[in-house]
Amino acid sequence: MTTFVDRVELHVAAGSGGHGCASVHREKFKPLGGPDGGNGGHGGDVILVVDQSVTTLLDYHHSPHRKATSGRPGEGGNRSGKDGQDLVLPVPDGTVVQDKAGNVLADLVGQGTTYVAAEGGRGGLGNAALSSARRKAPGFALLGVPGGLQDIVLELKTVADVALVGYPSAGKSSLISVLSAAKPKIADYPFTTLVPNLGVVTAGSTVYTIADVPGLIPGASQGKGLGLEFLRHVERCSVLVHVLDTATLESERDPVSDLDIIEEELKQYGGLGDRPRMVVLNKIDVPDGKDLAEMVRPELESRGYRVFEVSAVAHMGLKELSFALADVVAKGRAAKPAEEATRIVIRPKAVDDAGFTVVREEDGLYRVRGEKPERWVRQTDFSNDEAVGYLADRLSRLGVETELMKAGARSGDGVAIGPEENAVVFDWEPTVMAGAEMLGRRGEDHRLEAPRPAEQRRRDKQAERDESEQEYDDFKPF
Repeated sequence: MTTFVDRVELHVAAGSGGHGCASVHREKFKPLGGPDGGNGGHGGDVILVVDQSVTTLLDYHHSPHRKATSGRPGEGGNRSGKDGQDLVLPVPDGTVVQDKAGNVLADLVGQGTTYVAAEGGRGGLGNAALSSARRKAPGFALLGVPGGLQDIVLELKTVADVALVGYPSAGKSSLISVLSAAKPKIADYPFTTLVPNLGVVTAGSTVYTIADVPGLIPGASQGKGLGLEFLRHVERCSVLVHVLDTATLESERDPVSDLDIIEEELKQYGGLGDRPRMVVLNKIDVPDGKDLAEMVRPELESRGYRVFEVSAVAHMGLKELSFALADVVAKGRAAKPAEEATRIVIRPKAVDDAGFTVVREEDGLYRVRGEKPERWVRQTDFSNDEAVGYLADRLSRLGVETELMKAGARSGDGVAIGPEENAVVFDWEPTVMAGAEMLGRRGEDHRLEAPRPAEQRRRDKQAERDESEQEYDDFKPF
């Protein structure tokens, strides 16, 4: 049974926003007390958060589909719907988030680091929030926005200071078991280790982590053996340690050629050329192993390697190796630049950015793309004429009609708002405050009107002018 998974494809879906409510307050002797429809609740986000107690992506391998809860719809009496709960997914330290094309979306390192994988949909406004001095009784509300969907790839890269590399059965797992409290599976046959092992070592005042990479053989960088699956786990290390077997029973192998082959695989994998290297000649407790270690040591040192002769079984040379690794790790940590305070980068929109684009396609269809018009379309109840007219007014105020005319659109031409797979298509009829001729002043109910003094009429006219510059969808209740 699989117990370690370091790469999964995850399908996440955020919660949808709840629909706004269209309601009119009623009580005895006040049959038309004004709009009192509440707003819909916002949908929950899907959030990845680093949890150092999690070491594998196994849960997501078995359950790759995750969804946050949706917001509840608003109700009459100015009751807003409940927000959906965020879905928090714990991931191991060192998890890289990518899209299906391989583009890195986030590199999650450090306890508590978060990434919003899918954003919850905005709740629709109720007719109480849509009312104003001009629109006293809206007979419609906005629909909730569907939650975001995303297919992501989670890839775990172990966060370790020291990485042990070498042939199968070179003694990497044995070395970790005696340097730390880790208890990896150890046997006398190749490919005993099927997952990276991680141990914590204390040497003097320095505490560091050490990991081994299983399955490195010739051709590992091209997918042979298990090496390609686990080479990613050495990318974050501070130092690479070659563990060479000086007592191998294979006559065609020797420590120097083993090192050359592993170095070539690391070179083919790429990105590790700047890491300091050390060499450990293991199994010197075997007589022939001791002789071979003394024979190859001068050549390795002439190449610039710092060489240690050890025996994991007999506990020989371990203290010197442990403190040498601690010294290299400490120097590496000191050389890293101090972490800077979090910066907030503000990128204001260009003064001529309309927030949408109009493109004429080959078939003559005019396509409108932009965050606002696409969201407004999703929030519109097309079974309600007043809601459709409100959408048309918003698009007109945004400047969509003006841009369509500039692009050459004529009455009766097809216009699509949104992407090809999920667009609203209609025949365009240019208007000024669309639908006003048919519906009058939308949202007004003369039964709510009363004679007003001149000062009140002046204030209402000013409110009408102010409202034409507002974006009602950006209103967020407390």
